[in-house]
Amino acid sequence: MNTLRFPLAPEPDDMTRERGRLLFAGPVDFVKGVVAMSGLPPADRLEVCFAGRSNVGKSSLINALTGRKTLARASNTPGRTQEINYFALGTDRYMVDLPGYGYAEAPVAIVEKWQALLRAYLAGRQTLRRAFVLIDTRHGVKAVDQEILTLLDRSAVTFQVVLTKADKVNQVTREDSIAQVQTALARHPAAYPEIVVTSSEKGDGIETLRAIIATLE
Repeated sequence: MNTLRFPLAPEPDDMTRERGRLLFAGPVDFVKGVVAMSGLPPADRLEVCFAGRSNVGKSSLINALTGRKTLARASNTPGRTQEINYFALGTDRYMVDLPGYGYAEAPVAIVEKWQALLRAYLAGRQTLRRAFVLIDTRHGVKAVDQEILTLLDRSAVTFQVVLTKADKVNQVTREDSIAQVQTALARHPAAYPEIVVTSSEKGDGIETLRAIIATLE
């Protein structure tokens, strides 16, 4: 598996793990929900964003990263997040929860509006250091994911795939899904060459993802 270009991200060393722990153990505050590019906060610090299909588990992952059960609103209704939601990680980082793409239980005009906002954000935010694209381990990369990956390529935004809900499948299915993702990523020049496998419920991969975010420059 690891002979491919996109191996699994290694476990962080003790120092890097501690940097991640300290970052997310510190203040994490909701800043604002943004519905237009004019409403974005000042671009005065590094930021990372989380993108993914509706109901892929973005809110659950953000809550697991921060250790705060209700920081991001989780919902069983696909498409609930209709804004770009900004969270401050201490004083020098933003964590950004993007609207879910793909299927959403909302009027077409509203879906189109927030998808346009998503595209504008990804193409125009200079302080964005990395996009974390969440892929459900049960389903792998789908056509709608390819659309966002291509957009990230065109926007020259480095993205890293984070597999979610890894605890929902057996080992064979997990390995098959990882292989499918690795093959799909080979077509995308903006893809960061490591995959993070996570479970928000079990805590798998959370320390690794914290460390990655803490060490971005």
